[in-house]
Amino acid sequence: MSREIVFDTETTGFDYAKDDRLVEIGAVELVNHVPTGKVYHQYINPERDVPEDVVKIHGLTYDFLKDYPTFEKIADEWLDFVGDGVLVAHNATFDMNFVNYELKQAGRPEISWDRCVDTLEMAREMFPGARCSLDALCKRFEIDNSARTFHGALLDAQLLSEVYLELLGGKEPTLLLDTNKKDNKTKLSDNVHQYREPRVFDTEDDLEKNHQEFLAKYVKNPLWGI
Repeated sequence: MSREIVFDTETTGFDYAKDDRLVEIGAVELVNHVPTGKVYHQYINPERDVPEDVVKIHGLTYDFLKDYPTFEKIADEWLDFVGDGVLVAHNATFDMNFVNYELKQAGRPEISWDRCVDTLEMAREMFPGARCSLDALCKRFEIDNSARTFHGALLDAQLLSEVYLELLGGKEPTLLLDTNKKDNKTKLSDNVHQYREPRVFDTEDDLEKNHQEFLAKYVKNPLWGI
């Protein structure tokens, strides 16, 4: 059984080494590349202010976050959810650095980098030179991200899980089974061809004669006969 945790984080800024902290984690569980419906979502008290320019990105103010638990208090439940699964993130270096910094500060074991998959690297390798942001990939794969007015960890994790499956080749790379996809108007039953009588085409006598002479001269024992 292959278990993967597609996750995303929101923070107070871009540099954990300069006292920026996590404010939100969202994650989606996949088993054998299939969403199980099991998710993890948690707002986190960063114990510091959230800059106004960052609030414009994810909408999370300190006044909103102050009543939520600190990371230390949710560290164990996060690790329990992750278990021994592979972690999947977009620009994974950013998310993993913050998560591991918070785990270290909480006295918990850090998550090994060899358990991580970076979908940004996957996308850049697949589409060199193209824009590979989450929004750009949603547009490329026709994934509806209209609810994404702010960056939100759980919504982004859910969108990323769909993008990740597309980067792997799609949920059903050989069969049209996803009837919920807006552009998938074809059902399997539509692909069943009805039997039709063979059509007979008249040919001129000269053409038929020339064809037979050509076969007799240049083709030895043709499969279609003479």
